[in-house]
Amino acid sequence: MKEKILFIVNPISGHHDKSKFPALVEELIDKDKYDHTITLTEYGGHAAELTRQAIDNDYDVIVAVGGDGTINEVATNMIGARQTFAIVPYGSGNGLARHLHLPLKPEKVITEVINKGMQSKIDTATMNGVPYISIAGVGFDAIIADHFAKDPNRGFKTYFKLIFEKFFRFKPQRYRLVLDDNETLDCRPLFISFANSNQFGFNATVSPSASLNDGLLDVCIFKKPLLINVPYIAIRLMTGKIDKTKAVEIHNAKKINIIRENEDIVNLDGEAVMMPKDFIVEINPLSLNILLPEKH
Repeated sequence: MKEKILFIVNPISGHHDKSKFPALVEELIDKDKYDHTITLTEYGGHAAELTRQAIDNDYDVIVAVGGDGTINEVATNMIGARQTFAIVPYGSGNGLARHLHLPLKPEKVITEVINKGMQSKIDTATMNGVPYISIAGVGFDAIIADHFAKDPNRGFKTYFKLIFEKFFRFKPQRYRLVLDDNETLDCRPLFISFANSNQFGFNATVSPSASLNDGLLDVCIFKKPLLINVPYIAIRLMTGKIDKTKAVEIHNAKKINIIRENEDIVNLDGEAVMMPKDFIVEINPLSLNILLPEKH
């Protein structure tokens, strides 16, 4: 019996042309395995609505075709569902796709992952009850996420331009972290990442050993470096060796209580969201079905 598969396509994410994508699916998808449908998003939040409708309509596989925002909208609405999630990455950073070693070319995703891939399960997480898939954070990275989302020019250059512009004026605030109701950490960091996957995107690897199926979050506390050390740290971040420096302290936990000085924005998978002064981050183990390459 064939599986019903829905492709949810964000036509404007990542500034990549997706006009030929339907023809690509028609040409390459395994028609003996799938009955396929393609639908386009028309406004912010539409991908989430389409995902919920697809679950109600008993689709078997739901594919997010777009950037990290589209991927997050679809995936977070599939947590705990029987349906299987898949990704065709068309974004600028493609953080989750890179962590999962997915092909970045759409035709390869269709032939190698959707047609021949294997179903697996990955962890998800929540911040103050709001679900996320890859990385949430507080401090400087939330400011960068906020400005990056508003900048019409996406991509690697914009990301680093914003970091350079905002770095000098940023004043760290004090945080208290309680890990698993046991260990307490006090810090005044540049930022803290609660990493389920290993990177922000663009291969900027915040926690090289982070795993999507270990039932743990990597709590990465980044100290604000001296200006002279910034190039060294940037290189280590981009080469997956940041954990070999003194710039970051990494802890593992299932649950983290965060106590800070003021309510402020946080970074939730690249989206800046206002959160109260104190909140909780928790792992949700093996809660999302996902299609991965056979050799993963």
